Amino acid sequence: MSDVIIGRKAEQEILRQRIESKSPELIAIYGRRRIGKTYLVRQYFNDSFSFYATGIYQGTKNEQLGEFNRQLEYYSGHKWDVAKDWFDAFAQLREYLDSIKGDSPIVVFLDELPWMDTQKSRFIKAFEYFWNSWGAANNRLKLIVCGSATTWMRENVLSDKGGLYNRTTRSIYLAPFSLYETEQYLVSHGINWNRYQIAECYMILGGTPLYLQMLERDKSLTQNIDSLFFKQNAPLAREYNFLFRSLFNEATLHKQIIEVLANKASGLTRTEIMAATKIEDGGALTKALRNLCDCDFIRQYTAFGKSERGTIFQLTDLFSLFHLRYVKSYRGQDENHWQNMIDSPSRRAWSGYSFEQLCLQHIRQIKQKLGIHGVQSDICGWKGEGAQIDLLIDRRDQTINLCEMKFSQGEYEITKQYDEHLRGRAEIFRTATKTRKALHHTFVSTYGIKKNMYSGTINSEVLLDDLFAE
Repeated sequence: MSDVIIGRKAEQEILRQRIESKSPELIAIYGRRRIGKTYLVRQYFNDSFSFYATGIYQGTKNEQLGEFNRQLEYYSGHKWDVAKDWFDAFAQLREYLDSIKGDSPIVVFLDELPWMDTQKSRFIKAFEYFWNSWGAANNRLKLIVCGSATTWMRENVLSDKGGLYNRTTRSIYLAPFSLYETEQYLVSHGINWNRYQIAECYMILGGTPLYLQMLERDKSLTQNIDSLFFKQNAPLAREYNFLFRSLFNEATLHKQIIEVLANKASGLTRTEIMAATKIEDGGALTKALRNLCDCDFIRQYTAFGKSERGTIFQLTDLFSLFHLRYVKSYRGQDENHWQNMIDSPSRRAWSGYSFEQLCLQHIRQIKQKLGIHGVQSDICGWKGEGAQIDLLIDRRDQTINLCEMKFSQGEYEITKQYDEHLRGRAEIFRTATKTRKALHHTFVSTYGIKKNMYSGTINSEVLLDDLFAE
């Protein structure tokens, strides 16, 4: 395993096992753009491939074939005619790979595979034929394919109707960094912020390595955010639109869904999404929702006590939420925009919602702190008449954790009024759901609860430091 790669231990272990196997391997790596798929593969193999080629974004068929040809000449050291189609291109690749003597693995990396598949190019047919006619019988071949366009990867590689379904020997989904990995990454780049600042950074950029790479260590977090989003020609000001265009063939539906969910912290049902967006019910909506879930933009959960019809969709992508709250409407009047909003009600409301989403992305760490890591449980929310709970941990051991999440700059003080709110809400929940399970109040906060006469209501606490657990 490479010491240069932050985190990704499970993924590196899969690569190690597959490369050392005595069988041909077709490994599909997928995940949203900017998440570090290419970096993982290139660093793991130290750029030592038998062949490497990458698709060209919005390139024509001839441009794709021309680049494939240049890479073939580079790796083989021989001159080749530019292939007329992908069948010829893969035949040439096979001829070159056949000429590699010895018994060491033949590692081939085809990056951004969806971009190679231009209209009417028959790329998938040619690739499938290359694998079935030769690759699948060559025990030395370790073929790694990668793609950000999740729609394409799902339909052509991962779904049971795709041309390559059951051909892949292993698929790896690369998720965003956790807080633990984000902290490791920042420290490795000489950025030594406290965990409150790292959490706020995560609430803006998410765990996306490329965005973290843009941070400058001689600037504060606030200065960095102004530079990345609000200064003239800021590098991330237009990233949101590019992200959707590069991930999805038809991004309009996806953006419509994201933008209505951004206005509803507790999420919406499918019916409510249709009403708010005017999108018709049908396969296109189903596909868009599935793709957004696959790319970690939204989460799908069944509300406590509801059937599948009560499924709620909630925006969880922190980068999109920040963009829609602050960047989309920004008109360039203030290059210190974020710094000047430090005490605004808008920023406090945003940080509360963003911290809730951050907690939802670290459920494993929350359960670990509560000592229930091995207990089977459902993670959901609940909304009743006059009460709402954003995070419930419904456990098989006859207990339900009612979780409150608070992002504050110091210890959080529970007042008499807030204590009454918590108790009343628990009673409404018990009456409405008729549950007989024990109800535990769990508080997830940055620095914990200030001890006073009302803090005894809380059965268990999770602090920000606990969310940084590996």
